[in-house]
Amino acid sequence: MDAYLRGAALAIVLGTGIVVVTGAAIGAGNNDVSQKGRTFQPAALTIKRGEAVQIVNDDADLLHHAYVDTPEFSFDSGDQAPGEKARIVFPVAGTFAVLCGIHPKMKLTVRVEAP
Repeated sequence: MDAYLRGAALAIVLGTGIVVVTGAAIGAGNNDVSQKGRTFQPAALTIKRGEAVQIVNDDADLLHHAYVDTPEFSFDSGDQAPGEKARIVFPVAGTFAVLCGIHPKMKLTVRVEAP
């Protein structure tokens, strides 16, 4: 949900007292994945459609570059310096490979289930 729609949802909540759950709140979860030692840890996980996976570069001296490239959707974190985080929201069900553009042996498998 972009910033404009989040602002509109907040205005509805403040103006009417109605509770609105945004897509970000629905997708909130603890799906953290570490990039360390040229691996994703864990190497696989299962989430619900619309949830996010947060990829954290936990290496002290290596760049990483997480990406997903599928017909259903794509994501590109750009280069991630040590300590940087990238958040990937999975909008469709299926099984997806998250790869590192710098370290070709790195692979995270994300299985996305319909809610």
